[in-house]
Amino acid sequence: MANRGRSFGLSAELKAKQKAKYDIEREKECRNWIEGCTGNQLSDQELGSEHLQKSLKNGIAVCNLINVLAPGSVKKINESTMAFKQMENIGKFLDATKEYGVPSSQLFQTVDLYEGQNMVSVIDCIWALASQAQKKGYAGPVWGVKVADKNVREFDEATLRAGQGEIGLQAGYNKGATQAGMTAYGTTRHM
Repeated sequence: MANRGRSFGLSAELKAKQKAKYDIEREKECRNWIEGCTGNQLSDQELGSEHLQKSLKNGIAVCNLINVLAPGSVKKINESTMAFKQMENIGKFLDATKEYGVPSSQLFQTVDLYEGQNMVSVIDCIWALASQAQKKGYAGPVWGVKVADKNVREFDEATLRAGQGEIGLQAGYNKGATQAGMTAYGTTRHM
């Protein structure tokens, strides 16, 4: 992890809040899913965000994962220990994951994994990938929820016309109450 020194003030509060969000059980599920899909054990078997980050930091495990789900997604996985090559692996994983169908709002930033800045978002991204894999019919291990398909509804003209006469509660209907008799701002209250 990058040495950023000790945090103070708002930074310390945000760091503590982020640390409180980290769930060891979810990490176990994530590890089991990655290992089940790829058939390879992660390098660091201890639990905790630092250990998961250490296992995934070089990007090889996540690239292998996306290649299992969508063969050929990452054509060349860099085995180098150089920082920019490892970050390139993570970037390739993120691009392939987005192409696989995971929304960009559920992806993490490269530094979130490489520097261990936000391991919660890394696990969330892998969870979203697992959900997308279920939707696409992946036959391997299951983790997450299956993403729903579209549920397009077709209404006939009479049903649509009947709905136009209704006043939705979001429109602000207040059951006939008005501001009649209210005084303007700044005027005194008469007793």
